[in-house]
Amino acid sequence: MPHSASPFTPTGIEPGDRWRAAYACRSSQSRGRLVAEPASATRGEFQRDRDRIIHSTAFRRLKHKTQVFVSHEGDHYRTRLTHSIEVAQIARALARALGLDEDLAEALALAHDLGHTPFGHTGEDALDECMAGFDGFDHNAQTLRIVTRLERRYADFDGLNLSWETLEGLVKHNGPLLDAAGRPTARYAKTGIPAAILEYQQKQDLWLDSYASAEAQVAALADDIAYNAHDIDDGLRAGLFGHAELRAVPFLAALLDEVERLHPGLEKPRLTNELVRRVITRFVEDVIGEAQARLLKLAPTDADAIRRAGAPVVAFSAAIEAADRDIKGFLYPSMYRHPRIVPIRTQAAQVVRDLFARFRAEPGLMPDEWAAGCEGLSEHRRMRRIADYIAGMTDWYALDEHRRLFDATPALR
Repeated sequence: MPHSASPFTPTGIEPGDRWRAAYACRSSQSRGRLVAEPASATRGEFQRDRDRIIHSTAFRRLKHKTQVFVSHEGDHYRTRLTHSIEVAQIARALARALGLDEDLAEALALAHDLGHTPFGHTGEDALDECMAGFDGFDHNAQTLRIVTRLERRYADFDGLNLSWETLEGLVKHNGPLLDAAGRPTARYAKTGIPAAILEYQQKQDLWLDSYASAEAQVAALADDIAYNAHDIDDGLRAGLFGHAELRAVPFLAALLDEVERLHPGLEKPRLTNELVRRVITRFVEDVIGEAQARLLKLAPTDADAIRRAGAPVVAFSAAIEAADRDIKGFLYPSMYRHPRIVPIRTQAAQVVRDLFARFRAEPGLMPDEWAAGCEGLSEHRRMRRIADYIAGMTDWYALDEHRRLFDATPALR
């Protein structure tokens, strides 16, 4: 919706605006919200989305949701909250360099992990296993459920009533969900599109067969960059591997050589920081250069031209894509499957399975707001409600619930 005129706002410029490229999303041209609302006199539509996300209950819960380490393992390891903030910082930097809408990129970065369960991907895998036969569990689909249904803060609607552009970007965080023939893309080829996404699609078409906006593509790449950088940092801090082991990745070895040449004899914490900041810088600069080259070739005249491009316009170069694969290839066995981490993951998965089994057998053990009316629901809807309840738990709350219901609870240490 257009903003009211202001003597302090030049013609064609939105409040608090910066220059935008022709292919950037514009809040004044948003496709709107499912429930129509009056425009804000002081904020653009994407600013409002970002603010609603930050003030949501689901966002606050991220502070006690795990990335790799359970939240009580140490004060300095990343949580879903600190990860989301780091992703947002990188996304804003990329968006500004490419002339995109920074508020939309930031909103998408802050919201992209809202649907994650306690205990990171371990919890998600366990909950997906529990929901076999009931459409499974997918954290992207759960994010959509949270922002369109589960948050109950406003008098006029459930969810956050976010703009079309923000919902589109969240659903297509990993690219199109359907190919040109209408078949699920690789991510959902076996399982099909999650029911939550298909249900919402009946209310508001999110163009599941197209790429998302450039702002959404920026947020997705920022997620990858942040993951690589902070998992290296956390892995070193935890002693799961050392700087010498990182030299198995040529890209990291070259950066370590650079730091050691410029700062010989640097103590390990400073060496780690100098390495991590170079990882972020190299990746960010590469994305900017690669995106500029692709945009120059495509010459998009509006945001929809990005959606119709048939390929991402925001991407890594071939060299940095190879470095990204190498870093992930190192981290998978050295961190995510480290002998110290595997037993914790196994115990965390069992906590989720235990909770699901108990609530399935006795839904009345859930808090009143979740248990109310459960007996009148179909089994399918009852299982989804249980999954919603467990997915919303923090690590701490999940362990507290397990202690309440079981005689023995793992320490996850």
